[in-house]
Amino acid sequence: MPYMVIYDGLCNLCATGVQLLEQLDRGRQFCYAPMQDASTLAQWGIPPEQVELGMILIDLEQPERRWQGSAAIEQIAALLPSGEVWLALYRNFPGLKVLGDRGYEQIRDHRYEWFGRRNTPYLSVYPACVSCRDPLAEAEGKAAAPAAGKAEASR
Repeated sequence: MPYMVIYDGLCNLCATGVQLLEQLDRGRQFCYAPMQDASTLAQWGIPPEQVELGMILIDLEQPERRWQGSAAIEQIAALLPSGEVWLALYRNFPGLKVLGDRGYEQIRDHRYEWFGRRNTPYLSVYPACVSCRDPLAEAEGKAAAPAAGKAEASR
C-alpha cells in the first residue's frame, strides 16, 4: 500500500525524521511532500492551517484514510518491519500513549525553537508530487536529491 507523508520541510527534526524513514523504507511504501507545498495541499483538500496540527499520513489507495500528529507516527511505525510489536507495547503500557501524545504536541508547538528552522524546505528523494521534485535534477533527468546538500540548516 502506498502512503504519502506530509511533513514540515522547514523543521530540522521533521527533515531528519523523513531522512531516517527514507533510509528504512527506500520508497517502497512512503512518498513525501513538505507542508510548504501549497499545490499538494490543495490537491488533497488540506487547508494550510490543518498542517499546523502536525504531520499527515494519507493512504493513497484509500485517500479518505488519513492520520495526523502522533496518530500518523503510530501508523507509520505499524507499517515498518516489526512495528506492530513495538506499537502494541507502546499502546498497552499504562500512560505511555498519553505521554507520547502530549510529547508530540509539545514538540510540534516548539519544533523551531528546540530543533531549529531550515532556510529552505527539505525535499525528499521520494517526492509525492511534481512540484516537490528538484527542478534542477528534473532538467538533468535525475531523481530528486535531498535539499540537505543544497542548503544549510539554520539553528
